[in-house]
Amino acid sequence: MLDPWFKRTYPLKHLKKMLYWPWAEYRVLRDARRVLFTTQEERLLARESFRLYRANEEVVAFGTRQPPDGSSTLRDAFLAKFPHLKGKRAILFLGRIHEKKGCDLLLKAFAAVRDIDTNAHLVIAGPDDGEYSANMRTLAKELGIDDRVTWTGMLTGDLKWGAFRTSDVFALPSHQENFGIAVAEALGSRLPVLISDKVNIWREVKQDGAGIVTTDTVKGTIDALTTWLRMDVNATRAMREQALATFMKRFHVDAMSKDLLRVLRETGGSRDGIVARGAVA
Repeated sequence: MLDPWFKRTYPLKHLKKMLYWPWAEYRVLRDARRVLFTTQEERLLARESFRLYRANEEVVAFGTRQPPDGSSTLRDAFLAKFPHLKGKRAILFLGRIHEKKGCDLLLKAFAAVRDIDTNAHLVIAGPDDGEYSANMRTLAKELGIDDRVTWTGMLTGDLKWGAFRTSDVFALPSHQENFGIAVAEALGSRLPVLISDKVNIWREVKQDGAGIVTTDTVKGTIDALTTWLRMDVNATRAMREQALATFMKRFHVDAMSKDLLRVLRETGGSRDGIVARGAVA
C-alpha cells in the first residue's frame, strides 16, 4: 500500500491515510529494526507515497513453490476443457480481471498485432464477474477479436497449471503490481513473460532476459507482443530456459526461506521488531 499508484489513483483515500500516518504506520516503520521489501523496485517506490518516511530498508527474496511436474498430463487436462486451443499460440493472462491489471491494454494491443500470426490466441483466465469484466468482453467484440479471445473464468489446480503448460507466453501489462506471484509461477513453468515496468520484478526479468519489459501503455504492450510473435524458434527456446533459471535463482520458495532466515539470525536477540511487506496495508 506504499506504492504511489494508490496515491495517484485514489487521492481521497490517500488524504485520509495522511491524517493518521504520522501517529501510526510511520512510527511502526521508523522503529522497526528491519523493514523488508520483496524487490528493489518496491523499496524505491515506497519512499514516494508519504512525505514523512524513514525505515531501515532491506530487500529479501520472495517466492513460491515450483509448479508441479507432468506437463503432458496437465496440458491434456486443460485442452480437454478448451479443445479449440489445441495448436494455438496462446498468450495467457491469469489474474483478477481488474482495471489495475491492464486488461484493456492487452485487448487493444492484441487487436493491433493479430495479423502477425493468425494462430495467436488470447486466453484470459480469472474471476469473470463484475462490471469491468463485462466491459472487457464488450471491448473485445468492438475490436473484432472476440473469436480469438477465450475467457476461461477462474482456474485452479490442474487447470491452472495446465494453462501455464499449454501457453506460448504469459502477459501482464499491469499498472501496479507489488510482486506478481503469477509472473513467478509462469517463469517456473518455463513460460517467458511480457510485463510492464510497473510489475515490481521487472528489473530482475529484464536483467536475466527471462521476458520482455515495456511500459504500461497500449504502445508498450504492442511492442512486447510484436517482439515475441516475431522471435525465431531458437530465441524463444532460449528465453524459455532462462525463465526457469530465473525462477530457481530468484523466486523459488527455498530462496525466500534462506533469505528470511538470514535476516532473522541477524536480528536475533534484539528487542526491536521486523515489519514484513504488507504489514501496513
